[in-house]
Amino acid sequence: MFPALPFRARVTAFLIACLSAASLVGIYVYNLQSGRYGSEAETLWAMARFFTILSHVLIVLTFLAAAFRREGIGAPWGAALTLTIVLVGAVYHTLLRGIVDFTGLGHWADVGLHTVVPIAVLLWWLAFAPKRSLRYGDLPMFIMWPCVYVAYALGRGAADGTYPYPFMDVGDLGPAIVATNLAGLLLVLLIGGVIFVMIGRFADR
Repeated sequence: MFPALPFRARVTAFLIACLSAASLVGIYVYNLQSGRYGSEAETLWAMARFFTILSHVLIVLTFLAAAFRREGIGAPWGAALTLTIVLVGAVYHTLLRGIVDFTGLGHWADVGLHTVVPIAVLLWWLAFAPKRSLRYGDLPMFIMWPCVYVAYALGRGAADGTYPYPFMDVGDLGPAIVATNLAGLLLVLLIGGVIFVMIGRFADR
């Protein structure tokens, strides 16, 4: 578990949680005003399809815990969530940017979700998160949440025929290509996990 974090670490964790929450509210309001998905409930249900949105919910909860819980959060979970949100930003900017043309509030919410918060979380992890207890045995933690999400997204897609991302669209690409795409992303996460553990060991020195 996290040892007692310094005051500035808790304050910045709280600010990151607020920034992530504000980005979520912003993109919800934008989607609602644009009528992209329909009613309030339909908009929430549609947004809950996306890995970015659900990962930001975890960011809000985790960083509030880092800010206010005496015992903080576990080092493996903190590292895994950091890598996850960094991958969210990287995949968006390399594969998905431009699919939706956000304007106004949507633009700023999009920047928060995919650029500002991922960078802020990574910097916070490097500066404040305890890393010395990370071990290679923690590597399964780095793919736990993505695997849960993949099962959820594919199951939901099979039920209604709608997939959240082009590289997950089984109906368009076929199961083999989608499986290859997802296996590649999971491999990237495991490699990233190894790097994070190595950073933790370096910090231990």
